[in-house]
Amino acid sequence: MGYLSVGGEHTSEKVIERSRFITTSCHVEGEEQARAFIARISGKFKDATHNCYAYIADSTGNAPRFSDDGEPGGTAGMPILDVIKNKRLFCTAVVVTRYFGGIKLGAGGLVRAYSGCAAENLDGAEKLEYLQCEESAYTVDYGSVDILNRYFSQNDCEVKNIEYSAEVTFTVAVKKELAGSFNAAVFDRLNGRIKIEKLREFECGFKL
Repeated sequence: MGYLSVGGEHTSEKVIERSRFITTSCHVEGEEQARAFIARISGKFKDATHNCYAYIADSTGNAPRFSDDGEPGGTAGMPILDVIKNKRLFCTAVVVTRYFGGIKLGAGGLVRAYSGCAAENLDGAEKLEYLQCEESAYTVDYGSVDILNRYFSQNDCEVKNIEYSAEVTFTVAVKKELAGSFNAAVFDRLNGRIKIEKLREFECGFKL
């Protein structure tokens, strides 16, 4: 099973009652990356009144964290986290930076501001489905290159590299759940005139 997350880093901005809110979201893999992202954004906006954040750092929802960063308790971090949860996103961190504009919003106004900024940002961010992928090396002679190119172009995979030497080696990533049938089909297509070597398993994102 895969999970949904943002595809990279996305920034949005709006002004509410003279306060400037800058929202930054990012795909993170683990708490270390989440904390590093928050530290970087907080450092970038170190002159801001608040850098409130929330994140779910894993693919199961077992590592949620949030901070109000000086705003009244429960008015910033938790509303941001609730938005991440409601959108069913994982491995996602959001920082909402506020430059105070002189008008107090009240507890309800703060909740609406922080949750609204987070929601608008995540709605605008690219979303990907992250799945386990398998990367393999496919080595053939030059006479089989066109057949292999055709097969890859007709199937759900990503050709990451092609190396030309005495033979030609394609480095290709495919969804792990499809790897067995994918490799069997290409082996049959070339009547066994191919060497397939599994290189690694990793997590990769696919556009929805």
